[in-house]
Amino acid sequence: MSIRKVSIRQIKAARALLGWSQPDLAAASGVSEPTIKRLEAAGDGAIGGRADTGAKLVAALESAGVEFIAENGGGPGVRLRKKRP
Repeated sequence: MSIRKVSIRQIKAARALLGWSQPDLAAASGVSEPTIKRLEAAGDGAIGGRADTGAKLVAALESAGVEFIAENGGGPGVRLRKKRP
């Protein structure tokens, strides 16, 4: 199984869509708040650090309704998943 490449910018955008703070993401993902702060301060590249850290962040955001878009004609992005009727 390959690890999806998600950028720091996508993580920040996903938090913004949900209205989540860094502490909210820490609580939902099990990743410490200092680690999230450090990752987000690192820049706009791919998530650094351990692979399982990125996987936990992505899983928490996806569980909350975020979809990560690999390529949408204009580059990678995020959106909220459509609610099912």
